[in-house]
Amino acid sequence: MELSESVQRGLQLLADQSAVDHSGFQVLLDVSFRALLSSRADPTVLDQPELKHMDRIHLKQIHAAVTTFILEAVKHNADQSTISSCLEELTFSTERVEIFFNTHQKHKKDIERLLSSIGRRSPHINDVSWRLEYHMKNGHLDKINEPFYLISLNTENEGSSEDVNFTCTTEQLQDLVAKLKDAAKSVEKASQM
Repeated sequence: MELSESVQRGLQLLADQSAVDHSGFQVLLDVSFRALLSSRADPTVLDQPELKHMDRIHLKQIHAAVTTFILEAVKHNADQSTISSCLEELTFSTERVEIFFNTHQKHKKDIERLLSSIGRRSPHINDVSWRLEYHMKNGHLDKINEPFYLISLNTENEGSSEDVNFTCTTEQLQDLVAKLKDAAKSVEKASQM
């Protein structure tokens, strides 16, 4: 995993036991996971008694770095050795690496679910229309007399409708139909299991 310099600096501050004591470390991890999993932003997330003694700028930098690292680790499906080596490079003690990894494992499935709900979903095909046309001539030859198909897929994605248009030759259309039949057979087999 590649981390920006600001994320690395924030994590190095978290690793520094003179800057963040043991109870503050655990609280920072907990509030970072809670902030990611919360359905709404909480401006008081860092107003914890264990964090009152910390510099607010450092606290915000650490919080941003921890949440970024958590998201990157889940996004890349990082295992224990990857997370450990990343954190050890940033001068984390073995004890803090273990605490971080255990907290990460506890919340990993929830973060994965959150990340999978974000982003663009594939559109659903509602309707297909087609039209057969002929190329009679072009600018280079006198006669072509070649058929081609204009295909229009009416799709819907999150409530909005859109048409996807493309052209293909007879051979390309036959290939597309064969692939769609293969896909339909695969879905049918999978549903029978």
